[in-house]
Amino acid sequence: MDYHVITPCGELQGCAGRVPGVAAYKGIRYATAGRWEYPKRVTSWEGIYDATQYGSCCYQPRAFYNEEDVPEKAFYYHEFRRGETFTYSEDCLFLNVFTPDDAKPGDKLPVLVYIHGGGFVGGCGHEKHFDCPVWPTKGVIGVTLNYRLGPLGFLALPELKQEAGYTGNYGLYDQMTALEWVQENIAAFGGDPDNVTIMGQSAGAMSVQQQCLSPLTDGLFHKAVMSSGGGVSRAMSAAAPEGSYDFWHSVMEHAGCLDLASFRELPVEKLFDTWQNLKKSMRGGGCFPCLDGRFVVGTGVELLKAKKQKPIPYMAGSTSEDIMPPIIYQMAKDWCAAQEKSSYAWFFDRRLPGDDCGAWHSSDLWYWFGTLPQCWRPMTKKDYALSGQMVDYLTNFCKYGDPNGAGLTAWLPASRSQGKVLRLGEEDTHMGRANLLKLTKTMLTNKAVGE
Repeated sequence: MDYHVITPCGELQGCAGRVPGVAAYKGIRYATAGRWEYPKRVTSWEGIYDATQYGSCCYQPRAFYNEEDVPEKAFYYHEFRRGETFTYSEDCLFLNVFTPDDAKPGDKLPVLVYIHGGGFVGGCGHEKHFDCPVWPTKGVIGVTLNYRLGPLGFLALPELKQEAGYTGNYGLYDQMTALEWVQENIAAFGGDPDNVTIMGQSAGAMSVQQQCLSPLTDGLFHKAVMSSGGGVSRAMSAAAPEGSYDFWHSVMEHAGCLDLASFRELPVEKLFDTWQNLKKSMRGGGCFPCLDGRFVVGTGVELLKAKKQKPIPYMAGSTSEDIMPPIIYQMAKDWCAAQEKSSYAWFFDRRLPGDDCGAWHSSDLWYWFGTLPQCWRPMTKKDYALSGQMVDYLTNFCKYGDPNGAGLTAWLPASRSQGKVLRLGEEDTHMGRANLLKLTKTMLTNKAVGE
């Protein structure tokens, strides 16, 4: 089969995806950016673009050591990356498109763009659980992407603000630029730019929420899904960039950089090493979205109260052995209940086979992506049936803004008077509530970690 597409940027050559009937277009450069410069969308290339291999991931701490040798990283490494090879670069602004292999321009298929998590310091768009989602077999085009992370994506400095007028959030601007690229190009793959859903988990869910709260992203998407990170709380609010200036100036000083120009030329390994050493003893070294006054214009609490979020349908949920499970659960419920458009809250508690870790943070992703065959775990018929349900709910939501459909348990939208969520996991799928006392005990006793 000829996996060949002509986009407004130029011609592309893709390949067969892991899943029968799915075409994959990998490693498409959607933007370019120098260090601590805001991204510029790619609008053309020469010749036929080779989209048969994934592009480089952003540099991140794991790029500089062997994950197998670090006990605290062993769980997620074993789960999502063992046996895979990843390349790392500052030149990392790539996305991947997965389509039905017979999709063609004019089909107007719904599009689901996924933003990965990893605490804003790690991850990429093509780990095992993301590698070829089954959504195209349900008539939904999938897009995954890389964006800048850690100090490359979320540093803030007054020198940079003087240069550009604002500073920080480089990774969020990367995500927005990928969405702009999708708007311009996805019709060539058979997609509908007027029916785009964005989805993310953990820091990816927080990214999705920032995209939904930003005044810069109007018209780029039409629905949103947030797993284990959706909703607002004062504890996880963006802060002013000025609070981190002293920290990053200390990084410059300890790295021997006298000015911004030399800091931009600092070898990336030394940048990461200095950052990680200093943040052990200094405040302000976190890499998170900040109130830059342009993309992020207020805290989530403030913007939700002022109804500044996108007036679109949402899905949001969490897992039973999540990070801070009662808090994340309540945030998702409250977010959905606060919306004017019907929005849907879930709770996932499947105890994944293979160990006794339960429904740990990120565990639901295997099921939403339908990529269980790529997992080391001895998945059962129950797991495949659950994943099939979850994929149906998700792709229905992408198509119609409503996850319900034939053969599925009715999923009631959240509201002030309807406090139940869709229970996915150990029991048959049903509307119910989570036990907050049990979730609180889990939070106090469980050793759950995120990436």
